[in-house]
Amino acid sequence: MKLMLCSLIDNPTPINDAYGWHFQYLTIIGLLLATITFALGSLADLTSSETFSRYKNLFSVIATPLEVLITTLYGSLVSVDKDLVIPKEFQVGLLPDIGFHAVPAVLLTVDYLLFSPPWAISFRQALGLSTAFAFGYWFWVEQCYRHNGWYPYPVFELLTTPWRIVLFCFSGALMAGSIEVLKFMYSKVNGGGSNGS
Repeated sequence: MKLMLCSLIDNPTPINDAYGWHFQYLTIIGLLLATITFALGSLADLTSSETFSRYKNLFSVIATPLEVLITTLYGSLVSVDKDLVIPKEFQVGLLPDIGFHAVPAVLLTVDYLLFSPPWAISFRQALGLSTAFAFGYWFWVEQCYRHNGWYPYPVFELLTTPWRIVLFCFSGALMAGSIEVLKFMYSKVNGGGSNGS
């Protein structure tokens, strides 16, 4: 993941000079949260620190379903038309594409299912967290648009404000659903129920 983030610096585009830099993209925000999650996990393992472990698990509750959401949305939109997500001039090869849009979700899911405690988050809390994240991101995207005059994802240009609201509500619900599916998978892999149901 560090390599993915470093490639943004090593391969500059006009995005490097734009307001919000690459953090306009949900993919990059997800990569940052995934990187923080794994860094905290590594520190917890190296130091046997309960504090690092708690923070790693806290970040995991956000980063893992966010990466699952990113993989799902990206895969769905790309299956229709890749130009909806990435303009032709910024499209990358298959391996970096998989590295940006699938690998973090897979690694975080495996980490949660095999090496982490169950999440203690109820569906109501998951829905609140996911909706707050979705609308926080929408606010950020609109802030970047005011400064740059363009949206980070071409699909946003095609949608009217009411349809963008629908998209962000759907994304929040999908992220909350991802939390519930991951908790269910955790209970099946590790036996028993998960906390916070």
